Amino acid sequence: MDVDDGENSTYRHLVALLAEHEADFELVDHDPVGTTELVSALRRHPVRQAAKCLMLLVKLDRKTKKYVLAVVPGDRKVDLDLVRVRYQARYAGFCDAATTERLARAITGTVLPFALDPEVELLVDPSVLEQPRLYFNAARLDRSISIATADYARIARPTLHPISASQRSAEPAGTTP
Repeated sequence: MDVDDGENSTYRHLVALLAEHEADFELVDHDPVGTTELVSALRRHPVRQAAKCLMLLVKLDRKTKKYVLAVVPGDRKVDLDLVRVRYQARYAGFCDAATTERLARAITGTVLPFALDPEVELLVDPSVLEQPRLYFNAARLDRSISIATADYARIARPTLHPISASQRSAEPAGTTP
Protein backbone atom coordinates (compact mmCIF):
# COMPACT_ATOMS: atom_id res chain seq x y z
CA MET A 1 0.00 0.00 0.00
CA ASP A 2 1.48 3.34 -1.05
CA VAL A 3 0.01 5.89 1.36
CA ASP A 4 2.07 9.01 0.67
CA ASP A 5 2.99 9.24 -3.02
CA GLY A 6 1.78 12.84 -3.38
CA GLU A 7 -1.36 11.68 -5.17
CA ASN A 8 -2.13 8.62 -3.05
CA SER A 9 -5.26 6.52 -3.33
CA THR A 10 -6.60 7.59 0.08
CA TYR A 11 -6.35 11.23 -0.94
CA ARG A 12 -8.05 10.52 -4.28
CA HIS A 13 -10.78 8.50 -2.54
CA LEU A 14 -11.42 11.35 -0.08
CA VAL A 15 -11.73 14.02 -2.78
CA ALA A 16 -14.01 11.76 -4.86
CA LEU A 17 -16.19 11.01 -1.82
CA LEU A 18 -16.61 14.69 -0.98
CA ALA A 19 -17.34 15.60 -4.60
CA GLU A 20 -19.82 12.72 -5.00
CA HIS A 21 -21.75 13.99 -1.96
CA GLU A 22 -21.55 17.60 -3.20
CA ALA A 23 -19.81 18.73 -0.02
CA ASP A 24 -18.78 22.34 0.49
CA PHE A 25 -15.03 21.77 0.72
CA GLU A 26 -11.77 23.39 -0.31
CA LEU A 27 -8.23 22.10 -0.71
CA VAL A 28 -5.61 24.03 1.26
CA ASP A 29 -1.94 23.64 0.26
CA HIS A 30 0.73 24.31 2.90
CA ASP A 31 4.19 23.25 4.03
CA PRO A 32 4.32 19.55 5.00
CA VAL A 33 3.33 19.52 8.68
CA GLY A 34 1.59 16.85 10.75
CA THR A 35 1.05 18.51 14.14
CA THR A 36 -2.26 20.19 14.88
CA GLU A 37 -1.04 23.50 16.29
CA LEU A 38 1.54 24.14 13.54
CA VAL A 39 -0.66 23.17 10.61
CA SER A 40 -3.59 25.19 12.01
CA ALA A 41 -1.37 28.28 11.95
CA LEU A 42 -0.35 27.54 8.35
CA ARG A 43 -4.00 27.07 7.35
CA ARG A 44 -4.91 30.27 9.25
CA HIS A 45 -7.76 29.02 11.40
CA PRO A 46 -8.31 28.60 15.14
CA VAL A 47 -6.86 25.34 16.47
CA ARG A 48 -10.31 24.33 17.79
CA GLN A 49 -11.50 24.02 14.14
CA ALA A 50 -8.96 21.26 13.42
CA ALA A 51 -10.25 17.69 13.54
CA LYS A 52 -7.65 15.82 15.61
CA CYS A 53 -7.88 12.13 14.67
CA LEU A 54 -6.47 9.29 16.78
CA MET A 55 -6.73 5.54 16.19
CA LEU A 56 -7.48 3.67 19.40
CA LEU A 57 -7.46 0.06 20.50
CA VAL A 58 -10.32 -0.76 22.85
CA LYS A 59 -10.23 -4.10 24.69
CA LEU A 60 -13.77 -5.03 25.63
CA ASP A 61 -12.66 -8.16 27.49
CA ARG A 62 -9.72 -10.55 27.42
CA LYS A 63 -10.62 -11.87 23.95
CA THR A 64 -12.53 -9.07 22.24
CA LYS A 65 -11.02 -5.89 20.86
CA LYS A 66 -12.20 -3.16 18.55
CA TYR A 67 -10.60 -0.24 16.79
CA VAL A 68 -12.01 3.23 17.28
CA LEU A 69 -11.13 6.35 15.32
CA ALA A 70 -11.56 9.11 17.89
CA VAL A 71 -12.01 12.69 16.64
CA VAL A 72 -11.76 15.69 18.94
CA PRO A 73 -11.26 19.42 18.40
CA GLY A 74 -7.64 20.40 17.76
CA ASP A 75 -7.34 22.26 21.06
CA ARG A 76 -8.35 19.22 23.10
CA LYS A 77 -7.08 15.71 23.90
CA VAL A 78 -8.86 12.38 23.80
CA ASP A 79 -9.87 11.30 27.29
CA LEU A 80 -9.12 7.57 27.17
CA ASP A 81 -11.14 6.91 30.32
CA LEU A 82 -14.26 8.38 28.69
CA VAL A 83 -13.69 6.09 25.70
CA ARG A 84 -13.18 3.08 27.97
CA VAL A 85 -16.40 3.84 29.87
CA ARG A 86 -18.32 4.44 26.61
CA TYR A 87 -17.56 0.86 25.53
CA GLN A 88 -17.64 -0.64 29.04
CA ALA A 89 -14.15 -1.87 28.22
CA ARG A 90 -11.20 -3.08 30.26
CA TYR A 91 -8.74 -0.90 28.34
CA ALA A 92 -8.53 1.94 25.84
CA GLY A 93 -5.22 3.13 24.40
CA PHE A 94 -3.50 4.39 21.30
CA CYS A 95 -2.72 2.07 18.40
CA ASP A 96 0.86 1.68 17.26
CA ALA A 97 1.87 3.55 14.09
CA ALA A 98 1.76 0.48 11.83
CA THR A 99 -1.79 -0.43 12.90
CA THR A 100 -2.92 3.17 12.59
CA GLU A 101 -1.51 3.48 9.08
CA ARG A 102 -3.05 0.15 7.99
CA LEU A 103 -6.52 1.00 9.32
CA ALA A 104 -6.50 4.69 8.35
CA ARG A 105 -4.86 4.07 4.97
CA ALA A 106 -2.70 7.12 5.67
CA ILE A 107 0.56 7.92 7.40
CA THR A 108 0.65 9.21 10.95
CA GLY A 109 -0.10 12.92 10.94
CA THR A 110 -2.55 12.62 8.04
CA VAL A 111 -5.31 10.40 9.46
CA LEU A 112 -8.72 11.42 8.13
CA PRO A 113 -11.83 11.89 10.32
CA PHE A 114 -13.55 9.15 8.27
CA ALA A 115 -13.59 5.42 9.05
CA LEU A 116 -12.24 3.90 5.82
CA ASP A 117 -11.84 0.37 7.15
CA PRO A 118 -14.86 -1.72 8.21
CA GLU A 119 -12.94 -2.76 11.37
CA VAL A 120 -13.00 0.85 12.60
CA GLU A 121 -15.80 2.64 14.42
CA LEU A 122 -15.86 6.44 14.06
CA LEU A 123 -16.41 8.14 17.43
CA VAL A 124 -16.60 11.94 17.40
CA ASP A 125 -16.79 14.32 20.33
CA PRO A 126 -19.95 16.43 19.84
CA SER A 127 -17.93 19.63 20.30
CA VAL A 128 -16.23 18.92 16.94
CA LEU A 129 -19.54 19.72 15.25
CA GLU A 130 -19.90 23.12 16.96
CA GLN A 131 -17.56 24.85 14.48
CA PRO A 132 -18.85 26.09 11.10
CA ARG A 133 -15.91 24.45 9.27
CA LEU A 134 -13.49 21.63 10.01
CA TYR A 135 -9.89 21.37 8.83
CA PHE A 136 -7.77 18.23 8.57
CA ASN A 137 -4.80 16.94 6.62
CA ALA A 138 -6.06 15.17 3.50
CA ALA A 139 -4.05 11.93 3.81
CA ARG A 140 -1.06 14.10 2.88
CA LEU A 141 1.20 16.30 4.98
CA ASP A 142 1.19 19.12 2.40
CA ARG A 143 -2.53 19.45 1.70
CA SER A 144 -5.57 19.84 3.90
CA ILE A 145 -9.32 19.91 3.53
CA SER A 146 -11.60 22.64 4.80
CA ILE A 147 -15.17 21.33 4.89
CA ALA A 148 -18.51 22.67 6.08
CA THR A 149 -19.15 20.86 9.35
CA ALA A 150 -22.72 19.97 8.40
CA ASP A 151 -21.44 18.26 5.25
CA TYR A 152 -18.80 16.36 7.25
CA ALA A 153 -21.46 15.07 9.66
CA ARG A 154 -23.79 14.12 6.80
CA ILE A 155 -21.12 12.16 4.92
CA ALA A 156 -19.17 10.59 7.83
CA ARG A 157 -22.25 9.75 9.93
CA PRO A 158 -20.21 9.41 13.14
CA THR A 159 -21.24 8.08 16.50
CA LEU A 160 -21.29 11.11 18.82
CA HIS A 161 -20.13 10.84 22.41
CA PRO A 162 -18.20 13.16 24.76
CA ILE A 163 -14.58 11.92 24.62
CA SER A 164 -12.45 15.06 24.93
CA ALA A 165 -10.61 16.76 27.74
CA SER A 166 -8.85 20.10 27.81
CA GLN A 167 -5.15 20.10 26.86
CA ARG A 168 -4.20 20.92 30.48
CA SER A 169 -6.12 18.07 32.12
CA ALA A 170 -5.42 15.22 29.69
CA GLU A 171 -2.47 12.89 29.60
CA PRO A 172 -0.04 13.57 26.74
CA ALA A 173 -1.07 11.79 23.57
CA GLY A 174 0.09 11.37 19.99
CA THR A 175 -1.97 13.56 17.68
CA THR A 176 -2.85 14.02 14.07
CA PRO A 177 -4.70 16.92 12.54
